[in-house]
Amino acid sequence: MPIRRYEAYANMTSRMHTPHTTCPSCHEVVYLDELVGGRCPLCGYSLDDDGEVCSEFDETLERSDLGWMIFTYFMFKRFDDLGVNPLNVMQMLSRYEEGCTCDLREIGMLQYELETRMSYWERLIPKRCSKCGRIFFRGGKSVIAGCLGRQDYVKRYICTAC
Repeated sequence: MPIRRYEAYANMTSRMHTPHTTCPSCHEVVYLDELVGGRCPLCGYSLDDDGEVCSEFDETLERSDLGWMIFTYFMFKRFDDLGVNPLNVMQMLSRYEEGCTCDLREIGMLQYELETRMSYWERLIPKRCSKCGRIFFRGGKSVIAGCLGRQDYVKRYICTAC
């Protein structure tokens, strides 16, 4: 029993010894490892040592890093629930991050096409190939396609011959 109390005390004090500061804007304790681009994650106030706002950060990005992280998390979760390979989702999101001007209205217009895994029932039912029109029972793959700005998507099946 005394060992468990010691372990609980050690876990509790480990967070107290990490470097932290108080945000001058929202007056909350902010740990330095939680900063987002040198800014407070709660209010966005710049906590740089020199006291000036990082102009390079504001000019290059029209969105905040915290907003982009939240957006990518929910997009990743959405596609992961649909059965898309997580690596493909991260590649798609990083491609959109690099190739766009980072305006969420433009991201909403971007098209995607990703391969998903078939459920047990999808593997049993007959499917029609969207490319050649043949009906197949085994093999093949399922693909979802749609637009990031819309909730709906189209699920297609492609046979192994195509």
